[in-house]
Amino acid sequence: MARRRAVLIPGQFYDTRAPLFAYTGETLRRAGFDLHEISWQVPAGLDEDRSAAWVAEQVAPALTEPTDLLVGKSLGSLAAPLAVDRRLPAVWLTPLLHLPEVMTALERATAPFLLIGGLADPTWDAAEARRLTSHMLEIPDADHSLMVPGPLVRSADALGRVCLAVDAFVQINRTL
Repeated sequence: MARRRAVLIPGQFYDTRAPLFAYTGETLRRAGFDLHEISWQVPAGLDEDRSAAWVAEQVAPALTEPTDLLVGKSLGSLAAPLAVDRRLPAVWLTPLLHLPEVMTALERATAPFLLIGGLADPTWDAAEARRLTSHMLEIPDADHSLMVPGPLVRSADALGRVCLAVDAFVQINRTL
């Protein structure tokens, strides 16, 4: 069976070696995906008006090869228009739901996507997430890195829940 390809898109200060990507990536490997990890150095002073174009410039070259899934964190969710235009399923970790370009793209999506966010993250909008998709994981008390206050085991549990949600998403959507 041919392996599928997932492209991992970092956040502004959260690269693909960080815990969410390490565990999500391993979840995808075990589900039969090869991973292409984008690495970037966000330019100092990148403003909100230029962010979407800059992210698209960084991600588009990775999409010249057949791709089955995008996984983006935070700033990486500005690649949502690329996913939508190419009808690519996606997993969006702490997506920037407060930005119109992300919301507009997700509203146009025809391929399935999973949204994962925390209730203590100011960029997360639970009502909008529920409106956009039935594929959603919301973690109470989790911040923008999906870390939970209190004993570290609570954050590890949140990370485990992310892995379970990603695995369920790719299993439900077997064509990925």
